[in-house]
Amino acid sequence: MKKRNRQTAAFSKIRAGLEDAIACHQGTRKLTVREVDLEPPAPMNAKDVAAVRSRLRVSQAAFARILNVSPRTVQAWESSAREPSDAALKLLEVASKHPEALFG
Repeated sequence: MKKRNRQTAAFSKIRAGLEDAIACHQGTRKLTVREVDLEPPAPMNAKDVAAVRSRLRVSQAAFARILNVSPRTVQAWESSAREPSDAALKLLEVASKHPEALFG
């Protein structure tokens, strides 16, 4: 999808959300709330992180750019100096299961 089309689609979603919020505030629309149970991401150790990166066939620096983290962060994960946060674990899970999502 072209950048302009993505921006138009995003704007339409934001506008629809704002219109829903206004209608709810005015009492003309009732919004529903759903609870979603999600499993926390599985923990990953240094070897797991390195394996994900290896499957993508990229350097630590390239992997860091793909994940939008610093190269030192990737180095720390792969040397067991630090553990990935829950948010990082979720992103690493996506990288592992659906790597194409990171290159779109």
